[in-house]
Amino acid sequence: MASREFLKILSSARLGDVLAQQKLASAYLTGSFKTPIQPTNALVWLEKAYLAHINQSLESSRFDLPSFAPLNELLTKIPLSDVFSSPSFGFAWARFWELAETISTQNTQEVTHEVNAGAKWQLANLLTNPAHSELQSELREWVKSKNTPLKIEQLSKLNFEDLRELAKKYLQELADSESTFTHLAKALLIELQPKNQTLTSLWDSWVAENNEEALHRSAELGLTVAKLTLGLRLARIDQIGQAEKIEGGKSNASLKKAAYWLELAAKDGDRDAWFALGEIYRRPQFSGYSATESDRCFDRAADLGHPQAQFRKGANLWRKREKIEEPVRGLQASYWIWQAHQQGVTEATELLQKILESVPNPKHNEWYELATLADHALNHHAEHKLDEEWILMCHRIIIANQFQMSKAELLLCEVSQLQHEHCVVVDIRWELPKILPRLVQIETISQRRSLLAAGKAFSGTALDQEGNLRQRRYRFDRVTAWLNTNITKRQIDESDVELV
Repeated sequence: MASREFLKILSSARLGDVLAQQKLASAYLTGSFKTPIQPTNALVWLEKAYLAHINQSLESSRFDLPSFAPLNELLTKIPLSDVFSSPSFGFAWARFWELAETISTQNTQEVTHEVNAGAKWQLANLLTNPAHSELQSELREWVKSKNTPLKIEQLSKLNFEDLRELAKKYLQELADSESTFTHLAKALLIELQPKNQTLTSLWDSWVAENNEEALHRSAELGLTVAKLTLGLRLARIDQIGQAEKIEGGKSNASLKKAAYWLELAAKDGDRDAWFALGEIYRRPQFSGYSATESDRCFDRAADLGHPQAQFRKGANLWRKREKIEEPVRGLQASYWIWQAHQQGVTEATELLQKILESVPNPKHNEWYELATLADHALNHHAEHKLDEEWILMCHRIIIANQFQMSKAELLLCEVSQLQHEHCVVVDIRWELPKILPRLVQIETISQRRSLLAAGKAFSGTALDQEGNLRQRRYRFDRVTAWLNTNITKRQIDESDVELV
């Protein structure tokens, strides 16, 4: 059943409110308000918002109209391959080409580099990805039959194949740049490498017959997996063990040849190749020995998602935490160790337990009963007519229970800055310098929900709005007394409480 807040946004969107239409599209993209993720519906509402925005701009002389930037950012998050059947696909098709062809400058705020890159990636993925071959055939016919030229004059003259070639150029640009889509673009380029019959038969010959000559030939022809395999074999690195074990007696000549092939595979974006290069640069018998270069290769492998590289990077940062300048000691290390832990590295799980505190069960925490009352009050805040400061204090109580905070931490933590991807940073040194910051792992859905709800409540709140420590203590006592007096356990239905 849809929430009241969602129904309110839906009502405003139907009345033509541009911001409400954007929020509705965002809900269908992210699943907020417990809305099913439906890119097709999101696209429909974004088209409405776009047209409404243009109409308002034409009819109004005001200069405080909302910016196109948030709308563009939402639009480029919609996968074009999932919305081909949408009645709004024509709008998306034309708009994505406009955004892709717009070069962002310092004076351009409507189309950022990220939006430009996002539009290029969506078009390149739709038009070049072999996984969408059937859709590409339908799209070719659609482009012919629709006869709706694109708004950009030079693009409107291009046929489907010309547009596809332009999309391939976008893909190469993304692979050569540094953006969110660089890794995706490189991965797709690898998939698009030539796979003619000769190359396929050579690789099959190596797999089936262990034909060394076929392996060398397929590597020379540019097959990434062949380059990797040949490099690992020359270095005698155990491929089964994820390139972790190297035979110490291997000669420098073989290691140089191995490094050559692994570097070629690494340039294609292969994470195992980067990790193996890191191992080779650490070998004393290798003439190019370099601890610095080894760390660079391991870091690159970690960035590409290699689990052992991520653990190595995190463990290294943890060992050097006293020498590293960072706001909270151990935060960088915990991030990489957490990434490795997510991929099942046992050593990472053990080390993570030493770095991050774990409080997965809020029912065992001291604030549980009070947090239950606070949660009920927030769910019925219209009924209780809570002031904004009281709402913020209720969120503080719930957060304190989820992450086992002390009273001082409850009152002083900066809620809007608590959450990081993998943990919560509780730091109140700005008021109490002697209390060391704590890193607490985010482990449950309820913890993430409470952080999301609190983040929304505190967004835009001025730092001094809640007052100093004395004022917060006084408000905490009042809120606590009110919760215990006005809300009884009988009022709290099990379906009303989501503190898990």
